Amino acid sequence: MRRLRFGFKTPQQHASYDDLLTIWREADEISVFEHGWLFDHLNPVATSADPGPAEVGPCFEAWTLLTALAAQTRRLRLGLMTAGNTYRDPALHAQIAATADVISGGRIDFGIGAGWNEFEHASRGIPLPSASARIHRLEEAVIIAKRLWTEDAVDFDGRYYRLAGARVEPKPVQRPHPPVVIGGGGEQLTLRVVAKHADIWNYVGGDAETLRHKLDVLRRHCAEIGRDFAEIEISAQQRVDFDDPARSVAGAQALVDAGVTHLILILSRPYGTGLAARVATEVIPRIRPLA
Repeated sequence: MRRLRFGFKTPQQHASYDDLLTIWREADEISVFEHGWLFDHLNPVATSADPGPAEVGPCFEAWTLLTALAAQTRRLRLGLMTAGNTYRDPALHAQIAATADVISGGRIDFGIGAGWNEFEHASRGIPLPSASARIHRLEEAVIIAKRLWTEDAVDFDGRYYRLAGARVEPKPVQRPHPPVVIGGGGEQLTLRVVAKHADIWNYVGGDAETLRHKLDVLRRHCAEIGRDFAEIEISAQQRVDFDDPARSVAGAQALVDAGVTHLILILSRPYGTGLAARVATEVIPRIRPLA
């Protein structure tokens, strides 16, 4: 059985770089935190599921900020939870991640999802294909990234993407490549992509009972393709509310009891000195690993 690993997430909107850097440096010195995450939005959002034309203010580009934080930390694993595949050409995305892995000394987890935010696509003139097409694009993008990280030159003739002698150098530090984290819960398409390609699956929203159901679906997909379900680590996110910490702990505990071993605690602004320490002393000790 996998041990329970704790991480944190700081959505980088309405916040200064100095405040974000403060909390990441603090968490880097607290051993109970093993991984840290940013979100991938082009504009502020009111919640993780609310597109944001009414939300205005600063929102740092995710990979640029993550790479800066990688250079300012020494221990934490780092990633985006999760990068929108539609926002970046997949070969360029793979190169960005490889560069960040080199700068971090091999600490990148490559989080990726299909993309969904209608406002962000419309406002930037980025096409937003159908849900089905986005999932198929996601799978091709993951295949492309793994090949570019492990092969000298890549030809690829997919339904959505094509490469001819494409190269990514330098390669990532991690061998054979950074862990692939896929977010999403669609049962027919997304979870099959997870079964085929993910090292970590991030369960996006919903309660513990829904998680248990989706784990059953994922097990079936793994069985159908001949993959050991135990190879995939199960990840989920839980928001920390210091006005009601007991509720936050209960929500996290339910996810752990359902099978999560990669738990991401979402922190709320204001970021700054002492917030990571509060989570490490007031929240994490109250969450029990699954026996």
